[in-house]
Amino acid sequence: MTLDDLVEVLLNKGAVLHLDLIVAVADIPLIGVSIRAAVAGMETMLEYGMMRHWDEATRAWAERSVTRRALELREGEGVIRTMSGGHLLTGDVYKGWRPGTVHLTDQRLVVLRDEPREILWQTELTAVRAVRLVPERTVGGEERLRVEVTSADGGRELLSAREPEELHDLLTRACAGRLAPALPRGPVPDEEPPLAQGHLWFWEPRRAGPLWRGGQARLTADRLVWKSPVDSGPALVLSTADITGVRRLPGYGPAGEGSVLAVDTAADGEVRLAADDPDAWEQRLNAASPMAAVG
Repeated sequence: MTLDDLVEVLLNKGAVLHLDLIVAVADIPLIGVSIRAAVAGMETMLEYGMMRHWDEATRAWAERSVTRRALELREGEGVIRTMSGGHLLTGDVYKGWRPGTVHLTDQRLVVLRDEPREILWQTELTAVRAVRLVPERTVGGEERLRVEVTSADGGRELLSAREPEELHDLLTRACAGRLAPALPRGPVPDEEPPLAQGHLWFWEPRRAGPLWRGGQARLTADRLVWKSPVDSGPALVLSTADITGVRRLPGYGPAGEGSVLAVDTAADGEVRLAADDPDAWEQRLNAASPMAAVG
């Protein structure tokens, strides 16, 4: 019998294994193992009444999962395009991107999060007054396009999308006749001029223990941002107002002896960085921090 024949028999007919094993040392039995197992294809298992509850529960979960991902449509509403994206939340306390799925229908523009299920933002197409693409420069220097939607009340919302130009064109066509004159693509917003920027190592906390990683740092009057070139977003964002002090640590770092800086913060405790020119970075960070300057 070939291996293919054996697999076919196992899947179609199944096999029941009875295994009793005793592990002994110097003829003294120490561990006993008793296994009763059945091996067969799922159809054979279900035919013999085995794993039926697991199969029913798994299929029900899969159906619920597919239902959750879909947008609940109104009567007569049709989907024009669905793509991954997100919505920029701009609140008094928190500002950040919330990932989800962008649904453009013939009635609404919706950003929906699957887990936990929540409509992050939505608007009626009749309320949209302007749409334009807005470039955004990332910390790593890349330029990304965002879709800015202006509503009748003057509010402006920023969306991300896997295909921003396609979403912009489809949305413009869906709102044809109601939009203000087409707005040109917005300029790249002026960024706050950096006080310093350059290569730094970040002692990144990880579940298996902290690890030195190299990347680019950008220090402005408001914050210090560090990003690795292989990451999609910055791994470290420190408000300069939160920095209480900066000091050199003895010993070796990735840039040599005395290269490690300990940045004390009020919210996150100590953050460690390493630099080729630690003296210059220590002075820059202390100068940018109001609390460190007072101390």
